[in-house]
Amino acid sequence: MHDDPRPGAPVQFDDRVKSHVVATVCSEPPEGFDRWTLELIRERIVQREVVQSISTETIRLILQEHDLKPWRQRSWCVPTLDEQFIERMEDILALYERPADPRIPLICLDEKPIQLLDDVRPSSGMLPGQCKRVDYEYKRNGTCNVFCAVEPQRGKYFTAVTSKRTAKDFARFLAALARRYASSQRIVLVMDNLNTHRVESLIGYFGEEKAKELWDRFEVHYTPKHGSWLNQAEIAINIYARQCLGKSRIPDLETLHKRTKAWTAIVNRKNVTINWHFTRKQAREKFDYG
Repeated sequence: MHDDPRPGAPVQFDDRVKSHVVATVCSEPPEGFDRWTLELIRERIVQREVVQSISTETIRLILQEHDLKPWRQRSWCVPTLDEQFIERMEDILALYERPADPRIPLICLDEKPIQLLDDVRPSSGMLPGQCKRVDYEYKRNGTCNVFCAVEPQRGKYFTAVTSKRTAKDFARFLAALARRYASSQRIVLVMDNLNTHRVESLIGYFGEEKAKELWDRFEVHYTPKHGSWLNQAEIAINIYARQCLGKSRIPDLETLHKRTKAWTAIVNRKNVTINWHFTRKQAREKFDYG
């Protein structure tokens, strides 16, 4: 048995009013504000005499009905799909579709700048029913850098903490990477277009002969401009930042080096692979080319 349909409360605002609310929230906010708030929307609707009065709760319900959330935003870099971007994207995605080959490892490389911060007052430990407490005041101890290379198909990570991110630091990290894969026929290397990611960085540090010998060990593939999201090393760095760095304050290079070394050893024992799913076919469908 069911109740007969009931009319319910009368509709207070028609589609005309709702469309004005939607149009308002999709427009630029007033000067001095980064985004629309419920109160700002209410003021604008009343000011333009769309309605005599309206509550912020009603506006909230209209936004909810149209799935509009002006307080949220997502970061995504969608470049102009020129010929070079498509060519490089297809090249990188083709690499990711190859089966793993230990003789020709696929390595992705990236860096992460880190700010060194120290507590001014000691933090309190965690207790039952009470989270860890950290004083809001802190001391700045400068910045540093962490290089991160990952072999995503096998779950192998290689990290190095450096005080700076110079051409010299990149050259030394690349040499260490080559030593780690000394038995490989060649090393397929994916990285972005940072100005230090060039053979000139190696020449400046090792000299021309040794630099070219080292560079020839690598088959270098660059991600397209504004396409660093194609580099799986960014995923590895996000894992590192979340698991190793977290929200802790790291006061100095020695502490960061010790913590990074311990994290790297653990994830390498666990063989934490990266399962990349975005293919060339999906790229052609999503970006509507080819």
